[in-house]
Amino acid sequence: MNIFIAKLSSHTTSDDLTNLFSQYGEVSSAKVITDRDTGASKCFGFVEMADDSAGQSAIDALDNTDFQEKTIVVKKAHPRESRPSNTGGGYNRQYNNRY
Repeated sequence: MNIFIAKLSSHTTSDDLTNLFSQYGEVSSAKVITDRDTGASKCFGFVEMADDSAGQSAIDALDNTDFQEKTIVVKKAHPRESRPSNTGGGYNRQYNNRY
């Protein structure tokens, strides 16, 4: 199960998430998302747990609890919606045929 964690402290590390969630079952991976340019935490992350029931137990136990002086939000992660590709250059076929 892929789990989304929001409102993390800016000091929270991926290892911190692994330690927190491993209380509920096997953690396959944990990642705090960082800014590509600065490397600073974006204060959210993802944890992948091997067992769905363990993942649900972690969500039920940890959602809206205090972790590292922050009240975190823990939810089942949903796949990212597909976005239209950027054609670049500002060209948009939809409007080109109007004139």
